[in-house]
Amino acid sequence: MSGAVEAKLAELGLTLPEVVPPLAAYQPAVRSGVYVYTSGQLPIVEGKLTLTGKVGAEVTAEEAKDAARICALNALAAVKSVAGDLDRIARVVKVVGFVASASDFTGQPGVINGASELLGAVLGDKGVHARSAVGVAVLPLDAPVEVEIQVELND
Repeated sequence: MSGAVEAKLAELGLTLPEVVPPLAAYQPAVRSGVYVYTSGQLPIVEGKLTLTGKVGAEVTAEEAKDAARICALNALAAVKSVAGDLDRIARVVKVVGFVASASDFTGQPGVINGASELLGAVLGDKGVHARSAVGVAVLPLDAPVEVEIQVELND
């Protein structure tokens, strides 16, 4: 089933990917009442990590921002896997982004803007959210960025 949200993705030249299979013992998303919580999503496209390394060293902030967009798309796919239809999203409540950072890199908010801007472009006012952008030493598979989202559904 696809509706207005997936039509907006298409209008933006984007396609909702398949859900990224779990890399360990967890589910890509779970529903609790009217909320869906995604696991951290990496910038994986067609089963492959798009880039590796630390932001501010091997990865530029702009490359990482693009990777955060991919993470947000993967998160939307995870939401759809338990909600059935992205048009059921009432709002994105929270985004948490982790950035594998070189010791002197302090631009984590700009990197996670990739995810936030994508959610706003796709969902409009429903995509406005609270957010945390956290610098970390390393992420799974040496990914430069990881994003999780929490959404409220219309029920």
